[in-house]
Amino acid sequence: MTSTPTTTAPATLVIGATGTTGRRVTAGLLAEGRRVKAAGRTATPHTGAQAVRFDWNEPVTWAEALDGVDRAYLIPPTGSPDPAAVMLPFLHRARTAGVRRAVLLSSSAIPAGGPAVGRVHEQLPGLFEEWAVLRPSWFMQNFADPAPHARTIREDGAIFTAAGDGRVGFVDAEDIAAVAVRALTDGRAPDTDLILTGPQALSYADVAAVITDVTGRPVVHRQLTFEELRDRWAAEIPMEFATMLARMDRAIADGAEDRTSDTVERLTGRPPGSLRAFVERELRSGANR
Repeated sequence: MTSTPTTTAPATLVIGATGTTGRRVTAGLLAEGRRVKAAGRTATPHTGAQAVRFDWNEPVTWAEALDGVDRAYLIPPTGSPDPAAVMLPFLHRARTAGVRRAVLLSSSAIPAGGPAVGRVHEQLPGLFEEWAVLRPSWFMQNFADPAPHARTIREDGAIFTAAGDGRVGFVDAEDIAAVAVRALTDGRAPDTDLILTGPQALSYADVAAVITDVTGRPVVHRQLTFEELRDRWAAEIPMEFATMLARMDRAIADGAEDRTSDTVERLTGRPPGSLRAFVERELRSGANR
């Protein structure tokens, strides 16, 4: 049964509330009876949540988003090579406004002090009394619409990467969101960074085999060079960001993501979902055909 949030309790701000993890975090918080401010550039309403317009690049939208909030789920601006430039001024304002717990979505590939959101990660513990940084491995949702891999699976019967035979602990966004809800609501914050993975480390060839087996549609892994992948991405996104993504694939080829963690089960009390379960749920129905 879904609880009814009290109107006097402080709210949780969910930035990117219509995104892959944001909408799931919003739903999870509401299911626990929490007041939620669902923030996004279009202020799309969620049943039971207060919709509020928010844009990292428009400070005029920040005050309303922070009003009455004591904790926040932070999704960096999409596609930005330097998210700290806009995030850190907002986070200083959030602390002044009364936010005491912040949960940041980062990446297993980016450590504290690293590039992009790594700079935000590095400063988060000094800004808030309670905090967590979620560092998920690659999302299973990357193989479902509207992600680029889904398009090439549908149109070419292939997944294109520069990851070689490197393995990844692909993780379901449902599990990322479940951990985020716990990090936002448990009596004690994690106060650390959390590597999130699925139950297995798989190569892209393994992924293609699972998709083929479950859906009956032949899918293969096409291995590209670093330069080929970079240029492929650069046709759609800025070269700097395309280069960063291609470097991440090269790191996978070198073994950087060949790991699993127990974080999902430790924080949520249930094991993480498998890639096969994800494909059966999201792809076998024919949604990507």
